[in-house]
Amino acid sequence: MGVEVITLLFFGFVAATLGVSLPGLLNMTAVKISKERSKRDAISYTFGALTVIFIQTFVAIFFAKLIDSSPGITEVLHEIGLAIFSILTIYFFFFAKKKEKKKKNDSGKETSPFIYGCLLAAINVFLIPYYVFLSITLASYDYPIFEILNTTSFSLGVVLGSGMMFYIYVALFKKPSREDAFILRNINYVIGSITGIICLITIYKLLS
Repeated sequence: MGVEVITLLFFGFVAATLGVSLPGLLNMTAVKISKERSKRDAISYTFGALTVIFIQTFVAIFFAKLIDSSPGITEVLHEIGLAIFSILTIYFFFFAKKKEKKKKNDSGKETSPFIYGCLLAAINVFLIPYYVFLSITLASYDYPIFEILNTTSFSLGVVLGSGMMFYIYVALFKKPSREDAFILRNINYVIGSITGIICLITIYKLLS
């Protein structure tokens, strides 16, 4: 049992590292908060996002149990993800810049970074099908991932891997450079492009 727990912890860590290694909505937002607010706020945002990611991994494994009897669940998740990321793409391309300019002239309180991390991770449902697929794959190789202790271990590994990648992204952008400055000036368009690509991938999966 101990070996299985450690093995699934490792698999969760590797899976999250691969899943968050490319620029994405959550890690690029961590960079944005670190630059525009502070590193402390970025850490608070990260803890919020990781809290929801832990829950989402549990949800993904639960869906994995049901997937054989209800194969339409994955398609429904894709449809929900398509709607959410379409809205996010429109927001980051057309409204985020205007909102930022308004905030500069507004001395009111900003949203808590922890709550913002929770909310952003909550709408980022694209990773749920990813962990559903991984859970089913691990189960097919006789790893007892559906047992509560192993589910917890795998989910913790996902949190550790995701947290490490968030830290790496924030650290990489710590020292300013021309390339970093360009990306940060246009970071809303970068995030919008990422969500737009996710929309296209989701449409392809729905039509294929």
